[in-house]
Amino acid sequence: MRYDTLAQMLTLGNIRAGNKMIVMETCSGLVLGAMMERMGGFGSIIQLYPGDGPVRAATACFGFPKSFLSGLHEFPLNKVNSLLHGTFSAEMLSSEPKDSTPVEESNGELEEKPIAEQADEDSIVDAPESNAEQGPMESMPGDPENKEPKEKRSKRDHIQEKQRRQEEQRKRHMEAAALLGERNADGLIVASRFHPTPLLLSLLHFVAPSRPFVVYCQYKEPLLECYTKLRERGGVINLRLSETWLRNYQVLPDRSHPKLLMSGGGGYLLSGFTVVSDSLRADPSLKSCTGALDSHKAEEPAAKKQKCMESAS
Repeated sequence: MRYDTLAQMLTLGNIRAGNKMIVMETCSGLVLGAMMERMGGFGSIIQLYPGDGPVRAATACFGFPKSFLSGLHEFPLNKVNSLLHGTFSAEMLSSEPKDSTPVEESNGELEEKPIAEQADEDSIVDAPESNAEQGPMESMPGDPENKEPKEKRSKRDHIQEKQRRQEEQRKRHMEAAALLGERNADGLIVASRFHPTPLLLSLLHFVAPSRPFVVYCQYKEPLLECYTKLRERGGVINLRLSETWLRNYQVLPDRSHPKLLMSGGGGYLLSGFTVVSDSLRADPSLKSCTGALDSHKAEEPAAKKQKCMESAS
């Protein structure tokens, strides 16, 4: 991703302090870090990630203080459909397979290690003790038996630390689900290696009306399909598919010309604004509001007529 493309994404997405943004990116946290830098630690960002955990290697290079991380939330991408259909709950997170516990690395990735391997390691640790029970053995100063209690204690502490981190991750997921459930996000940024059409159609439900969205893709064809689907779906206006273009010039006396060695293309951007679609107007929960408005409009002419008659008399 070129720097001018990233700048246009931040501008078209109206990234500013105090916003509530949704980002889905697989650029090692580059787009996320740029959004956090633009927002200055004010507002909230909900990062959707595929796989076991978010990758924030580029975000860590920004050197943000801890106050910037207070408004950063994360939510797994495979739980978005259940959240849309209203079937998401804390039991779904707790019912996930617990045969692996995440370990957070310095680059933000979560590596998993099966508990079965941990049990095998525990059995290896316990093996010298069982051998000691079978027959008397002389303990030498460098005998590993003297290190067994310390190893067991460190292993137990390590497992407890993993479980604590897993519980904290579950709490963060619930907080992000509550923010997404409000469906009033101020913008959406998508820069992913996955096909943008299903991502955008699903994530637009969490964006409030009259808010911008930006989709980046290295190729034009996926965005053309996404453009067509959005026109058929409705609920968006000012759709624009553009190619980011940058040319460097050499400026010298009588020798000003475009540089021969420059980037050939910076990718494509699909941007637009959300509006209230017909499906939202037909929502049963809004019928009471529309009925009240219709009754108010029906009563208004009668009140005006009565007022005119009183003034004439």
